[in-house]
Amino acid sequence: MAREESPKVNALNPDPKGLFSFEVHADVRVSGRLLVPDGARALYVLAHGAGAGMDHPSMRAIATDLADLGVATLRYQFPYMEQHKARPDPPALCHATVRAAIAAGAQRAPQLPTFAGGRSFGGRMTSQAQARRALPGVRGLVFLAFPLHAARQPSDERARHLADVNIPMLFVQGTRDALAERTLIENAVARLGARATLAWVENADHSFHVPARSGRSDGQVRRELLARAVGWMVGLP
Repeated sequence: MAREESPKVNALNPDPKGLFSFEVHADVRVSGRLLVPDGARALYVLAHGAGAGMDHPSMRAIATDLADLGVATLRYQFPYMEQHKARPDPPALCHATVRAAIAAGAQRAPQLPTFAGGRSFGGRMTSQAQARRALPGVRGLVFLAFPLHAARQPSDERARHLADVNIPMLFVQGTRDALAERTLIENAVARLGARATLAWVENADHSFHVPARSGRSDGQVRRELLARAVGWMVGLP
């Protein structure tokens, strides 16, 4: 078991809290945070959502729970978040950041099979990068609340690029997600055929929050959905 305060330390990860920086372009560097539990079975390169960076409590909780499940994580910042800006970067810069983060993960944990994706916006930027050009060494994509459309604007336009993703994909979606109307996301995933798997989280919204009447806490829901994601990752042939 590993906690964020005590990840594995080595020559490529000298900071005891796993913090490092890596280059996206010659004039752009961003922060990353690596957490590797003992006996890790995979590495998940985890991108943040549009409004919360890699050290948001929800991102820390995901990384810690995955470590308890035997999966290492590399969380990282998009440049706009690194620079404390409100507006996300242009897609091309986000895609370059995804590629640079995956390369950083391969350098620091070369022994682990690599998966990529992330929360909402971060997952979509990862899938776009993969659709444009294969992400080296990535075995599959895991989306935690893929943002199919804006709230109250149902559409599946954001799913069109997924037809060009030729590696396995897992979509973990809440049944009350206002950014992914249920029928639309079901149809979008079905069109992808055997490459895609859809895992529902009952009563959860886009943040995987569930009503108190469900009898489950948000932490319980998060651990359950991450256990399903880990099962999918380690179960790929």
